[in-house]
Amino acid sequence: MQMRPEYEDFPLKAYDKIRYADTDRQGHVNNALFSTFLETGRTELLYAKEPLHAENASFVIASLKLDLLSEIRWPGTVEIGSAITRVGNSSFSLFQGVYQNGKLAAVAETVIVQMDEHTRKSAPLSSETKEELKQYLVEIEK
Repeated sequence: MQMRPEYEDFPLKAYDKIRYADTDRQGHVNNALFSTFLETGRTELLYAKEPLHAENASFVIASLKLDLLSEIRWPGTVEIGSAITRVGNSSFSLFQGVYQNGKLAAVAETVIVQMDEHTRKSAPLSSETKEELKQYLVEIEK
C-alpha cells in the first residue's frame, strides 16, 4: 500500500457524517475534527465486535502523526480507511486515510498500546488479539 492510497485499498472501511457544527468561519471542517474521524475508524476495529483489549486493560494512543492534505466541506460524509502496519508485543501501528468524494484529505499513523488499568503500564497483547489484528496487516511503501 502506498502512503497516498485509494480508499478501496484499505482492508477496513468506515464513514462519518459531517455536521454543520463541524465547520469553521472559512466554511470547511475544522482541523480538530480530523482526529474524530480517525477515532471512528479505530473504534470500528477495536470495539465493533468483541473488544480486542484484555480484561482489566484498555487501548491508549501513544503516538499520532496526522498530515492534512486538503479541506473537507459540509454537507456530506467522509470515508475512513484503516489498516494495521505492525503488530508488536503490547502495541500495534495503524495507518488511516480520510476521504471526501474520493479525494484523500488526510493520512495518519498511530501507535496504540494496550495498558493494564491497575498498573497503568503496557500489557502484552493476547495471541488471539494479535491474530485478529494480523488479518488487516499491510505493508506501506514510503
